[in-house]
This record gives sequence, structure tokens and C-alpha cells, in this order.
Amino acid sequence: MLGYVTIGTADMAKATAFYDALLAEIGAKQLFGQDRIKFYGTGPGAPMLAVCVPYDQGAQAPGNGVMIAIPAPGPEAIQKLYDKAMALGATDEGAPGERIPGMFYGAYVRDLDGNKLCFYEMKLG
Repeated sequence: MLGYVTIGTADMAKATAFYDALLAEIGAKQLFGQDRIKFYGTGPGAPMLAVCVPYDQGAQAPGNGVMIAIPAPGPEAIQKLYDKAMALGATDEGAPGERIPGMFYGAYVRDLDGNKLCFYEMKLG
């Protein structure tokens, strides 16, 4: 259902260094891009995350209420992503933990441009 999500950056070099290292933790990498936009994913047909310098050349600003949720295969992987993001300069928005008992486990950070990320595992049914 989801093709890709785009978030803005004020500094492409810093953003790509951050996302190259962070997303490698879950087997994702830069798949393609141009000077102002880079697409990350695990392969063709899978959902992607794009990081871009805004097309209108206006200032980058994270959307209020906007969050990118990145699935991970369990609490250990979530902890690893959270720790990696923090080591790369992210800011804490909620340490790893159970949010909905038996159903949702997640951690929250903001990237170098203030975009909010969630690393999560959801168990439905």
C-alpha cells in the first residue's frame, strides 16, 4: 500500500551519512537518487524512504504530527536501531519499550533535521 515517504533535509551530506549508517542496520541502503533526493529501501517493489532538499528551495521543517515508522523484527533490533540513531546524533523522543502490552513495542527519535522516526514491532491478532 505504501510506495515511499519523503522527508526534508537542510544538509544532504549529513542526512545521507545518518541514513546510510542507520538503515544499514536493517538491510536497507540507498537505491537511487539525484543531487537533491536519495531513496532508501531493501529492494525493488518494497516501500522506500526518500530524503530530499525541498523542491521549492524553502527551509526544511519537520511536519508537526508526521512520523516515519520503520518496522524491526523485535525488541533487540529496536534497541539496536535506537542506539545507532543516538550514536549518529539523533535526539531521544522515547526510549525502547512496550507501548501497548503484548501488541506494540517501539522507540522514538528525531533525526538530525528534527524528523521523527519510530522503530517498532507490532503483533496483531
